[in-house]
Amino acid sequence: MRYTDSLPSRVKEVEHTLITMADGVKLAARLWLPENAEEQPVPALLEYIPYRKRDLTRVRDNVTHGYLAGHGYACIRVDLRGSGDSEGILVDQYRRQEMEDGLAIIKWLCQQPWCNERIGMMGISWGGFNSLQIAALQPPGLQAIISTCSTDDLYLDNMHYMGGCLLTDNLSESTTMFSVNSCPPDPQLVGDRWRHMWFERLAGSGLWLDTWLRHQRRDAYWRHGSVCEDYAAIRCPVMAVGGWSDGYTNAIFRLLEHLTVPCRGLIGPWGHRYPHFGSPGPAIGFLQESLRWWDYWLKDRDTGIMDEPLLRAWMQESVPPTSRYQHRPGRWIAEKQWPSPRIKWHTYPLAPNRLARDAASRRRRQTIQTLQSPLSVGLFAGKWCSYTAAPDLPHDQRQEDGGALVYDSAPLEKNLEILGAPVLDLNLSANRAAAMVAVRLSDVAPDDKATRVTYALFNLCHRNGHAHPEPLEPERSYHVRIVLNHIAQQFPAGHRLRLSLSTSYWPLAWPPPEEVRLTIHTEQCTLQLPVRPPQGADNAIRFAEPEGAPPPAIEQRTLPHHNWLVHRDLAQDISTLEVVKDEGLYHIKDIDLEIGDRTREYYTYQGSDFTSLRAETATERSFRRPGWSIRTTTRTVLTSDSGNFYLHGQLDAYEGDQRVYSQNWRTSIPRDGI
Repeated sequence: MRYTDSLPSRVKEVEHTLITMADGVKLAARLWLPENAEEQPVPALLEYIPYRKRDLTRVRDNVTHGYLAGHGYACIRVDLRGSGDSEGILVDQYRRQEMEDGLAIIKWLCQQPWCNERIGMMGISWGGFNSLQIAALQPPGLQAIISTCSTDDLYLDNMHYMGGCLLTDNLSESTTMFSVNSCPPDPQLVGDRWRHMWFERLAGSGLWLDTWLRHQRRDAYWRHGSVCEDYAAIRCPVMAVGGWSDGYTNAIFRLLEHLTVPCRGLIGPWGHRYPHFGSPGPAIGFLQESLRWWDYWLKDRDTGIMDEPLLRAWMQESVPPTSRYQHRPGRWIAEKQWPSPRIKWHTYPLAPNRLARDAASRRRRQTIQTLQSPLSVGLFAGKWCSYTAAPDLPHDQRQEDGGALVYDSAPLEKNLEILGAPVLDLNLSANRAAAMVAVRLSDVAPDDKATRVTYALFNLCHRNGHAHPEPLEPERSYHVRIVLNHIAQQFPAGHRLRLSLSTSYWPLAWPPPEEVRLTIHTEQCTLQLPVRPPQGADNAIRFAEPEGAPPPAIEQRTLPHHNWLVHRDLAQDISTLEVVKDEGLYHIKDIDLEIGDRTREYYTYQGSDFTSLRAETATERSFRRPGWSIRTTTRTVLTSDSGNFYLHGQLDAYEGDQRVYSQNWRTSIPRDGI
């Protein structure tokens, strides 16, 4: 990235200001204002998240908001109620109070002398979610949004559940919030009240995993905040942004299809990051692209952004499998509408261990295959959502395929490119009342290395919808349609397609209560691929190199350490995936603050014992400057048996070397078709 402070406008920074809500609670904000904004009011851009404006997002905020402010926008980063330096308590995601506060912030912005009452809202992940949700409430003044790495459906495509299966990202996300919610405000900003505010949070924020586990089906809890319930409620233009390595990309296609307002979609190879920080690369000049969007909708300038195709996406080329990519080779492609009439569906009938070219080439001899996967299938799956802060992408799928049913195509005679969501139709039966199936599509090179391209999970108890799980009738045949994650991918000539099926995918997802055997009736099964012929116009798509305002000075005092370790104790037949995310100790010079952030996760099973599954996360955060030293630790353990989940949580807080707060949670939660 090229950092520049040579911007059209000089920028005035306001480190800390307070916005009073209707109930008297004050929310903390940081501002970046064009120097002459009070004489010549400008549009305002709001980012509204719980990840601590003062420190944890300081680098990103300086780069992003400093740049946009330097191009004539008032930028504001607000800490949610109960986070960072804001008052109150944060008890969950996307609840009504968060929305009401968001509306109040927008009203406040419209009243400021430096704002011309034209508002944009932006954010990644949480901020992308609430940008969509607040847009659906139609506040006066909000005229456009940019939503990055977000979803329109809090149940269908979120870190909690996938295809009705419980994701372990549900645990890791709750761990993140458990840890972040335990952090104090900064005494330099809030004064002597910091300790009282801190203890309010420690005692009141709670263990969010308990709440999320009590909603295992798509009920009213998830429908609230899911803008797919009424796309027409969004009446301002939307730019939806994501990456193929992220977990939230499917929502972009639904938004492009169903929104009735002007919109644009942008998808790169990136993980869970803004595209100007995009990894795997190539990163792009996303802030320049954002300015084209904001200038068009908030300053009435014809920047050409609305002359661009509806969707621009990175067509990924074939790569050998690895858990970390610096760069994904490929090219930009574009579609003027979605669904695209240029997508042609190609059907591959399933035959025993084969993807047949067509129905005529499917020989009808043995048509029944059975499958009962070991719990080891999934150890090399990576995370549901790649943050690219650790080697968290899927590794060589040959290590998974030994426990799966595998269907290979013949070597491709020419290059094949797909854009969209592959669809698998399965006819199957199970020997248990609860079962799941994991589906993977891989690119198999001539040297037999297998790179996962896309995948899906499906809870067979949810075959009639995610709102009403129904037990299976053992040995009864069912037809299910499984939609894999959207992807843009090239398969080269000479490579093979591989479809892999397994009955578990631990630890990416929590398996069924018992070992399951599936019977697949291949003569009634097909894989459909959305084939996109290359277009000459694709070659015209270009993006600038990333730019941003200068970040704050950071001194890295101890080195970060990120790793994924697979431990196999063959004597005890115990396997553990250990995930290490240690950001080291770093010092932010302009606020004289040293920060530490460490997380470890452990996912364990023994043999084929489904009651042995155990997931544990542990965090430690620290904040230090002369005269002030704070440390918090959390620990969460999740186990299960055939009827229940068992949850244990611990929270401890230290001032200096003295423990000043401690709380434990222990509860059981019935399984509900999971």
